[in-house]
Amino acid sequence: MLPPPMPAPASDPSRGPATTLSEHDSKQLLADYGIPVARERLVDSPDEAARAAEDLGWPAVVKLCGPAIAHKSERNLVRLDLGDGASVRAAAVDLLARRRPEDGDARLLVAEMVRGHRELIAGIVRDPHFGPCVMLGLGGVLTEALGDVAFAAAPLRADDARRVIASLRASRLLTEPFRGEPPVDEAALVAVLMGLGRLALERPDLHSADVNPLVVRGGAPVAVDALVVLGRENAGQPARRAAAQSDASVLKRFRPLFHPRGIAIAGASTHPGKFGFAALHNLLRFGYDGEVFPVNREGAEVLGRPSFRDVSEIPDGRADLVFVCTPAAVNVELLRTCAKRGVRAAFVASGGYGEAGEEGARLERELVRTADELDMVLAGPNGQGVISTPRSMCAQIVAPYPPPGRISVASQSGNLVSSFLNYAVESGIGVSKAVSCGNSAQTTLADYLDYFAADPETEVALLYLEGIADGERLLEAVRRLTARKPLVLVKGGVAAEGQRAARSHTGSLATDDRVFDGVCRQLGALRAPSVEAAYEWAATLATQPLPRGRRVVVFTTAGGWGVLAADACAEAGLDLIPLPDAVRKRIDALVPARWSRNNPVDLAGGETRDTIPEVLDLVCAHADVDAVIHLGIGIQAAQANVLESGPFHPDFGLERIVAFHQRQDRRYARAAREASDRHGKPVLTATELVHTARAYGNAGALGVKEEGRLCYASAHRAVRALRALVDYAEFRSGL
Repeated sequence: MLPPPMPAPASDPSRGPATTLSEHDSKQLLADYGIPVARERLVDSPDEAARAAEDLGWPAVVKLCGPAIAHKSERNLVRLDLGDGASVRAAAVDLLARRRPEDGDARLLVAEMVRGHRELIAGIVRDPHFGPCVMLGLGGVLTEALGDVAFAAAPLRADDARRVIASLRASRLLTEPFRGEPPVDEAALVAVLMGLGRLALERPDLHSADVNPLVVRGGAPVAVDALVVLGRENAGQPARRAAAQSDASVLKRFRPLFHPRGIAIAGASTHPGKFGFAALHNLLRFGYDGEVFPVNREGAEVLGRPSFRDVSEIPDGRADLVFVCTPAAVNVELLRTCAKRGVRAAFVASGGYGEAGEEGARLERELVRTADELDMVLAGPNGQGVISTPRSMCAQIVAPYPPPGRISVASQSGNLVSSFLNYAVESGIGVSKAVSCGNSAQTTLADYLDYFAADPETEVALLYLEGIADGERLLEAVRRLTARKPLVLVKGGVAAEGQRAARSHTGSLATDDRVFDGVCRQLGALRAPSVEAAYEWAATLATQPLPRGRRVVVFTTAGGWGVLAADACAEAGLDLIPLPDAVRKRIDALVPARWSRNNPVDLAGGETRDTIPEVLDLVCAHADVDAVIHLGIGIQAAQANVLESGPFHPDFGLERIVAFHQRQDRRYARAAREASDRHGKPVLTATELVHTARAYGNAGALGVKEEGRLCYASAHRAVRALRALVDYAEFRSGL
């Protein structure tokens, strides 16, 4: 009989003694959830062991088994590949002699010998942020050394399990024949992972489970050893779950924050270095289309505008957002007064709250209680600001203000909001909403993701986070969002994160970052390695169609770029397909025979003024092509810059050739965008000459920007952005 679930005490459910199940009991529990286990029997004597081995078939395995024996190999308590009764009896005698007093009622476990060239590890761990998670990885003696593992939060759907399998670095060992053995039965391995997910949810007292090794025999996974640890329910389980709200209710709640009729600036200052001055200035500077009400206790004129001495003087119902730059000690009463004038949202830029110690934390709790009582949306405190380009609203205390677009940003760091906005200014791929969460006292990243999912003005969500206060709430918000729109995120603080207490192999492998990475993959969230990559991926998703598959053609005007792009495609797991015969024959008719005649398509300088637009359309039109990487734009424009800036311009025919070169590169940029739009396929244009656009105004790179697309600074960056498109497209196709 297995131990029943352990009731959690009322005092502290996170603590209490752990109970380790024996290997046999662990396997029986796993078998109840559909996980194949090796055939075995528990016996008490050497003679019984020999009879059991005879019944199970040769060769046999004998182990010493008991709930106090967790790591048998370390104590030399396993005997393998036993071929007859005498060897089984001898092994049993030896193992029984090795029993220790602390082993308790240890018995002999006789099992069939399961052979296979591939060993996996699977298990369950309870993450303090996301709750129960399932793991799969390469098993055996090098499990920790290789660290090739992947995680997903329970419960797992079949597609979730398949993504876990595919994410292993050595996944080809499973999906292809290996040493004469067939590929792993994917359906059977998926069933193992889904069964572990059900076990984790249905036994909340299960602390961890470790299946190592999970041997692949004839393509079928079989649990050869297992360790289950029971304990008190983990206090790291999510503190709250938010019921899904309708789009209408979410939009209504956040309308005063992102679409206010009017804005009060509490603490508007005449000093240009003060937050209250900067916030008012930025609202006026960028043309906010609602009313603005400066509030200054002296009633001083600010930026040529009269101010109110108190928010109670603001006309009733004319402002529904207050931007707060006043000291923490006065802000509770400020919110109460604002609510009486019809204000329904507050962005609190003021510091002195939770980041400032216990007294600040007390003030923060009081501020949240007050906002909740008033049914007011509270953003911050200690935040940088909020932007809504559909309203020309720059309610923040710093620069920049981005061009309008379809990306919406939420960040736990104000500085990172500025970073994303700077990339928007540079690239021209604009932003719809941006908000700095500050201390996230009331409104969290999950709340903003709910809003972005509902917001018709948001096409892509972009996120920066460091800490996770309520993992399951965030998980549900991400799940709702990515089912409708892409999410790109960057996570900071990874170097300071830790791993689980190592009661099992699974626990020792479950670092915070590995679990987070697995959850992102499971939910279709695209985790970028840097802020720069994150914005490029978001800009790509906001401007390019999703590909139908991974089949890529690289089109270049110079060979070296194409070779590097091909290498990048291989590294990214994209398929650089052989050039279709129909495309090859058509290009043969357009350029001299020296062109590459394969993929990458390198015209080798044989193109005429019309060839590049024709080839772009030709390649995009073919049914076997899912995406195109376009390289080499801007070369003519770079020469035009040199000609135009020299002492011989505009004479000697230079004026005409400069205009031609610039016109042609802009034409190529337009042709790439038009081919993409016409055929519904991504065409990503890359050139390092994007850097010269800043210094000299390179017409090729500028042309890409003018067409509303991102010009990537290298083929590798374009390929990584394309992989993000592919990943999200494949995630959506699996929903």
